[in-house]
Amino acid sequence: MVSLTTDMMELIKNTRYFPLATASADGDPNVVPVGSVFLIDPETIWIGNQFMDATINNVKENPRASLYVWTQGVKGCLKIRADVTVMEEGEEYERMKEMVSAKRADLKCRSLLVLKITEVYECTSGKDAGKKLL
Repeated sequence: MVSLTTDMMELIKNTRYFPLATASADGDPNVVPVGSVFLIDPETIWIGNQFMDATINNVKENPRASLYVWTQGVKGCLKIRADVTVMEEGEEYERMKEMVSAKRADLKCRSLLVLKITEVYECTSGKDAGKKLL
C-alpha cells in the first residue's frame, strides 16, 4: 500500500464526483460516476454503493479499480489504483450506511467498497502526464 500526500488528500476532499473504473475477469470495462466517496486515512478510500451492480460484480471477479480525481477550479489531477474489498455487513459497513445517510438521507447504501491504494499517477497534461507519483 502507499500513503497519499497532504496535497493529494486535499484534492480528494475538494472533489464532489469521481469516475470509478473496473473490469470483469474477462476484461469487460465499466466506468461509473460516484459521489459517496470518503477518505478514511492516507491509504484507504471508502465508496458507498447505491446503484453499482456491474461495478460490484466486476470487483468480486477482479478486485482492482481505478479512481479518477479531478474537479473544475481545483489544481491537480490524479489516477488512483487500488485493491478493492466489498463489504455487505459488519461494523465498517454499518458506519458507511450512516455516512451515506448523513450526506443524502434518500440514498440506501447496499454495500461498502474499501479501496486500499496501491499506486497514484499524475494525470494533468504536460511533460509529467502519466508519471507514477506513488
